[in-house]
Amino acid sequence: MATESGGGPTTITVHVKFSGRSIPISLSPDATVRDLKSHLQPLTNVLPRGQKLIYKGKILVDTMTMKSSEVLDGSKIMLIASHGLHQGDGPITKDASSLSSSRRIVEANRTEEKKPKISIEMSQLDRWKVTGVVALSECHLKVVPEEIWACGEVRVLDISNNSIQEIPAKIGSLRSIHKLLLNANDISDESIKWEGITSLKSLTVLSLSQNHLATLPPAIGALTSLQQLHISNNKLTSLPAEIGLLSQLQILKASNNRISSVPSSLGNCYSLIEVDFSSNLLVELPETFGNLRNLKVLHLSNNGLKLLPPSLFKMCSKLSTLDLHNTEITMDILRQIEGWEEFDERRRSKHQKQLDFRVGHSAGFDEGADKNEGR
Repeated sequence: MATESGGGPTTITVHVKFSGRSIPISLSPDATVRDLKSHLQPLTNVLPRGQKLIYKGKILVDTMTMKSSEVLDGSKIMLIASHGLHQGDGPITKDASSLSSSRRIVEANRTEEKKPKISIEMSQLDRWKVTGVVALSECHLKVVPEEIWACGEVRVLDISNNSIQEIPAKIGSLRSIHKLLLNANDISDESIKWEGITSLKSLTVLSLSQNHLATLPPAIGALTSLQQLHISNNKLTSLPAEIGLLSQLQILKASNNRISSVPSSLGNCYSLIEVDFSSNLLVELPETFGNLRNLKVLHLSNNGLKLLPPSLFKMCSKLSTLDLHNTEITMDILRQIEGWEEFDERRRSKHQKQLDFRVGHSAGFDEGADKNEGR
């Protein structure tokens, strides 16, 4: 910290916390909050108007100086980035323009540097109400903020990558929600109130991956609008039979669990396009897997599988990606399944350009070759 002859500092250094980083910024005590945001833009790729700076629990006002805001040398400031304003120096998108308008930002005399700018920004709660998007990923949260329940028409709630343990029943008050992202938290069976989640009849995407769940309740079948269910990296040992009621389900990702059997009712999920059961304890799949006529991608690596349902290749006529790496299923077994030739032709046709350098003109099937290819 540099000082003037009179004893006051000429520069101070503040530490801005953002996305797990601590960004040191040196500036004058007479610099404004707006000046600080300008320094942060190239370092964070967040436009100044998309930055909310919080110091000692209070939001810093753009027109105030570091001194008047009582920001001292060594102070720690938290930066929260507004959804849709991560454009850095690039053009502002339509979504960002809409957000800007909703904030009612009033700027006077843009081209005259000597005249001050007046900025009136909406509160975080108001912004959530206008956009319907509550984006609080990676905010070091331990509980769900109470302000969320007052938002009304929330379409998206993203509180992933935090340390949240409890999901209260009042989450059911978000009747209009379509996408609920709860992945990468500390949620266990005892701390999640399923009656709240299963009452969300408009929910299309539910992500609970990377938590500590050992069971899914039968009530999951009530989410009849669900299109994507992400439950990987938990401690699940089984799936409820009621999962077969999810007739709109297109993507089911349940890898890295302890699932030893799949309910035959899964064959009723006729809309399924992608299924991932890799890294579980499966030794067989139900015969009803052949009912999944729209299935295109099936990941089964790292299981104890010895056989596939005999109708899989014949009935799942769209299947073109199959990962059997580290299972006991051999090429001899695959060749004996009716419809193998047609499946192999689809697989080769889909991945010809991407896999030419790996498979060449070989007639062999690499059970793990399709693992990371796009759908």
